[in-house]
Amino acid sequence: AYANDVVPRAVGSASRLKEESDAYKARIVAQAQGDAQRFKSVLVEYQKAPQVTRDRMYLDAMQQIYANVTKVVVDSRQGSNLLYLPLDKIMQATGAVAPLGAADSAAAAAAAMPAVPSAPAALAPDSRVRDSSRTRDRDTR
Repeated sequence: AYANDVVPRAVGSASRLKEESDAYKARIVAQAQGDAQRFKSVLVEYQKAPQVTRDRMYLDAMQQIYANVTKVVVDSRQGSNLLYLPLDKIMQATGAVAPLGAADSAAAAAAAMPAVPSAPAALAPDSRVRDSSRTRDRDTR
């Protein structure tokens, strides 16, 4: 009676694992083939124009990295002043899409917003809560 209950479950579990592993294998092989094909196409373009391809790959990587960044901190190296650019607030003020041109509206928004906060207390409490979730240690201090 026990074997009649356990054996079918074990066979079913084994077949499920086998199907999952076959699907994983197919997905990984297809992804590797796609990556290899993309590499070959980039290689052809690189052989035609190495510097242009390098610059394009760099710009694509930076665009992917900076797409999710909400703040930029620039060290001026002049008396240890720190420049804080609240890009998330500028983007909210101007909207996600700039109708007149990104440079004009960004400059206008930067002029409207204070570029350097007077003190660290100028940050809103909600931004501290949001930023604290991004730190490594999540304990309260």
